[in-house]
Amino acid sequence: MSKPGHDKRTSDAIARLRTAYDTVRKALLLQTHADGGKDPVAATAVAANARLAMAAGGAYLRSRIDPAVPPELADAVRTFAEVLEDIAMNALAGVGNHEPMQAARLRDAETASKRVADLL
Repeated sequence: MSKPGHDKRTSDAIARLRTAYDTVRKALLLQTHADGGKDPVAATAVAANARLAMAAGGAYLRSRIDPAVPPELADAVRTFAEVLEDIAMNALAGVGNHEPMQAARLRDAETASKRVADLL
């Protein structure tokens, strides 16, 4: 649906970004809530997929920002993408979700995601 003041190019660019955002959110939900059970190899694989969803999701979103996307939305998507990549990289470096800085990043991701959703 086109917002007032948006031309077709802008509306189409926003629609494509909305689709990308929805895909990333779905991947994050699936991969961060998977259960590897008590098998340490399976648990490691689940954690790796969650990290991959965050790192790839950030890059995927950033690559879908068309120049026709309004600056406020583009900035919000970049912020969300950056936080996802920060979480993933720190997790790969062994920073646990319970550690204060990583917990803050996780909260920042939720806030940034909500901001994107509100603007879409």
